[in-house]
Amino acid sequence: MLLSITSQGSLLLILRTLQGVAAGGATIIARILIRDHWQGDELARRLSVLSIAFITALGGGQWIGGLISRYAHWQQGFILVAGVGILALVLMIRLPLHGPRPAAQTTGMWQRYGRLLQRPGFLWPACAGGLGFAITVTLQEISPFVLQQGFQLEVTTFGALGLLIGVAYFAGAMAVNRQVARVGGKQLMKQGAGIILLASAGMVLLSILAELQGAGALVVMMGFYCLIIFGQAVLFPNSMALAVSDAREHGAYAMALCGFLQQGLAGIAAAGATLLSHHGAWAEAIFILALMTAMIVRFKVR
Repeated sequence: MLLSITSQGSLLLILRTLQGVAAGGATIIARILIRDHWQGDELARRLSVLSIAFITALGGGQWIGGLISRYAHWQQGFILVAGVGILALVLMIRLPLHGPRPAAQTTGMWQRYGRLLQRPGFLWPACAGGLGFAITVTLQEISPFVLQQGFQLEVTTFGALGLLIGVAYFAGAMAVNRQVARVGGKQLMKQGAGIILLASAGMVLLSILAELQGAGALVVMMGFYCLIIFGQAVLFPNSMALAVSDAREHGAYAMALCGFLQQGLAGIAAAGATLLSHHGAWAEAIFILALMTAMIVRFKVR
């Protein structure tokens, strides 16, 4: 709520940082609650349902933000976010959230994290999901520059494209939900990473040949964009499920460290995304991240 009344840039950054810390913590806690009840491919299935919440951020949030930018003041968006936060708090208070009783602690937190980082079965799936997350964040950061400056899209049109992105993520999450029990989490990881790599290569080719101009190039680019989002929706819950299932004896520590690694990689990507958009190297950077993801899934995830 304070964000809606502030007019100082430094205070805005501080409040946004606190908002990000709270949101990141809530995300990890929600995943820990799910991990307490399921493991393996069934955990991936449940995480895919939880990941549908990303649709709000990827699609609905972009669409609503476009409408607010066109018809209201940007500060109204923070009032809306505050209302959603209050609603979430009320729901959390009323939900019966009971997990299994935690085991007695025999080692410290940092020792557990050190042991987790030494487990290939935990580290490589977590990194693969984090790199896919970094690709998604990079696209979200550079898309306003590319779509609005390169294609001269209006704010509302750009916001409407967020609904298309949300549909792509929803389709990927539903694919995991329906197929993971039959296909398996490792195979779905390979398929998701392959889709991301092919779509990223298509974006590089498009940027070289068509220079991202014209309505046709916009349609093709959004097609590749949605394929990347679909692939990440397939990759992400399976990578997290494989990582924490490999280290199930570490309990909530495994989920917390997995989330930290993945969000940390995404944060690094977000920090560099603005520079990439100005220097025109964003497509190549996304392809490199996608190639790294595919190589990890192919050769490191067992």
